[in-house]
Amino acid sequence: MVKAPPDHTPMTVDSQDSSSFESMMPITSPNQLPIHSMRKKIIQTVFNNDCCIFLGETGCGKTTQIPRFLYEAREKKFKSVLNKKPHRNKNLICCTQPRRVAAISVAERVASEVNQQCGQLVGYSVRFDEAVSRQTKIKYMTDGMLLREALLDPNLRQYSIIILDEAHERTLHTDLLFGIVKQALEYRKKSKKNPLHVLVMSATMNVDLFSNYFNQAPVLYLQGRQYPIDVFHVQESQTDYIHASLITLFQIHRSKPLNEGILIFLTGQDEIDSTCKTIKHIVASGTESLEPILVLPLYANMTTMNQMLVFKQTPMNIRKVIVSTNIGETSITIPGIRHVIDCGCVKIKTF
Repeated sequence: MVKAPPDHTPMTVDSQDSSSFESMMPITSPNQLPIHSMRKKIIQTVFNNDCCIFLGETGCGKTTQIPRFLYEAREKKFKSVLNKKPHRNKNLICCTQPRRVAAISVAERVASEVNQQCGQLVGYSVRFDEAVSRQTKIKYMTDGMLLREALLDPNLRQYSIIILDEAHERTLHTDLLFGIVKQALEYRKKSKKNPLHVLVMSATMNVDLFSNYFNQAPVLYLQGRQYPIDVFHVQESQTDYIHASLITLFQIHRSKPLNEGILIFLTGQDEIDSTCKTIKHIVASGTESLEPILVLPLYANMTTMNQMLVFKQTPMNIRKVIVSTNIGETSITIPGIRHVIDCGCVKIKTF
């Protein structure tokens, strides 16, 4: 059993960058996001080209705001046509995400921004679950769901704009989608009916590679918002990264306010489940006189309902601790997280 010592001297850290978080102001409106200043440029670039590449820094707001920008611009230009033919699943804007939790959480966020329930104007589609209706015009979905739809309709005619987000995550599904979307783009361009616009987005990708693949597609760089971050590294090599992560967790728990959540990255379900059990046991034992902790796991092989628990508000005087695989790394923003502990290891499939 791992105990929480009052002071673990071997786990000393070295600060690489020192900054203060006191000046950080929370974003309360989408208009405060950095991407909002480039709204006109984004709309012009997308509608003036069949395909374009956007390289946007983390936190700029590309995943939540760009589909809204494009929908509102198209609505303004073709309002009479859209109101005259409100057919289900016509002229949809789709935005793909690599994981279920990202697709659902982003859809719910965008729906709340337009003051609607998820499943009305903004919806989502993931494996075994969807929230769409006749009014849905913006749909967030996993790569696998769009790939499944392409089996029935290779030209993806129900979509007028397809956004391939997190393009740097080169999974089998995403690579297949690139080929299918490129074929659909060329077919619909030749047919001159129901034109298709494709947008490839990422925070870290080889833009030249994607631009060349999509016939020299133009590239637009989107500036993000850089928050002050303190980065610490262990001074000595750790043979047991799970034990080291737990020690670091309880060091932070003893010294920081309870309203500051902690996110721990581990490599898989077994490690996460055992670590969550260990944390709960240490706190429940009462021998360390620790403040209460709400421990939540997050990994792919969980029900959607359990995954969404990480986004709920934590009760007062309880610290939120999330133990996650790298599915908590991209496209999702978990409220209240102020400290991240990365074990430095990840499981990656190679072929």
